[in-house]
Amino acid sequence: MGMKLTGRMLTSSGWLDGGLDIADGRIARLDGNAPEGGRAECYLLPGFIDLHVHGGAGADIMEGGDAADTVARLHARHGTTSMLATTMTAPRQDIETVLAALGVSCATRKSGAARLLGVHLEGPYINPGKLGAQPSNACQAVWAEIDYYRSLAPIRLITLAPEVTGHMEIIRQLSACGIRVQLGHTLGSYEDAVCALNHGASGFTHLFNAMTGLHHRKPGVVGAALAHAEYAELIPDLLHVHPGAMRAALRAIPRLFCVTDSTAAAGMPDGEYKLGSHTVTKCLGGVRLADGTIAGSTLTMDQALKNLVSIGLSLEEASHRLSLYPADYLGLSERGRLSVGAWADLVVLDAGLNLIEVYVEGECLGLTDA
Repeated sequence: MGMKLTGRMLTSSGWLDGGLDIADGRIARLDGNAPEGGRAECYLLPGFIDLHVHGGAGADIMEGGDAADTVARLHARHGTTSMLATTMTAPRQDIETVLAALGVSCATRKSGAARLLGVHLEGPYINPGKLGAQPSNACQAVWAEIDYYRSLAPIRLITLAPEVTGHMEIIRQLSACGIRVQLGHTLGSYEDAVCALNHGASGFTHLFNAMTGLHHRKPGVVGAALAHAEYAELIPDLLHVHPGAMRAALRAIPRLFCVTDSTAAAGMPDGEYKLGSHTVTKCLGGVRLADGTIAGSTLTMDQALKNLVSIGLSLEEASHRLSLYPADYLGLSERGRLSVGAWADLVVLDAGLNLIEVYVEGECLGLTDA
């Protein structure tokens, strides 16, 4: 049975005041007229796509089992219609165990949950000198190990440090088989990052955080991103990155997209939670290790939208950086946009940009306790 929705819609052709029909989980019809101006009573936007999610609702991806389904349900209630389950640096056996569980979770979407598009392997192939909140199990990448991991779950994205011995060739191999490579948790130089881009790397993980910063005589990985990147991810919680730095990146990187890097503490009260093998504390709006290191976030994508608008982005641009650009980054032509034939992944917002409804592949989700 189909559904009809009406409002001011951000379509692939721009804003329209009109309506769309949903049938068999996809957008079957879409039409309307150009808005005459003023604020709309409600907005229909493409559902948010989050490519860096560690947890939520008290569950951590590294717990394995059905933790990923719990995480996907929490974030769906905040407008995330599809996502990558993101792992942590850990011993090989732990990574194998969680990937086996994620392989099952990615195969079928649970009712009320976001679609798990696959896995973002954040580590263990990072620099042990730039762990950030990652556990101390960093190691050098070996193709046979990565190939085995790929047999357990659909790995769509890998974060690694380009300066580690052997990683340039690994980047080339990953790129050749369609896996996106992001540079992160790195002490690499500007030159290392540019070389990695030339070998097939295509993005930067939580830009500015856990990488060498920008200096005018030593541009670092941040400088390489600002000078050369088409894509990069950024955490817009207004804690990880100052709004001024955010605006610089938004101006410099054409298709910069935003992620939550959310942890088990997302959607939960202050207290202690797991982040991989670490215990982290949620307080004062953030999540930190015992030594004060920022350890992921409690951000959800509906709040990310508001934060982007609050620093001066138009609603259209903010939407693109939460939906269209991450979809394009992964080559998902049927997500991240409102167009006929695309999956009916969308959010309905009121005039104040508060979430009213979420649709995942045509299923209308309940937002109780969101």
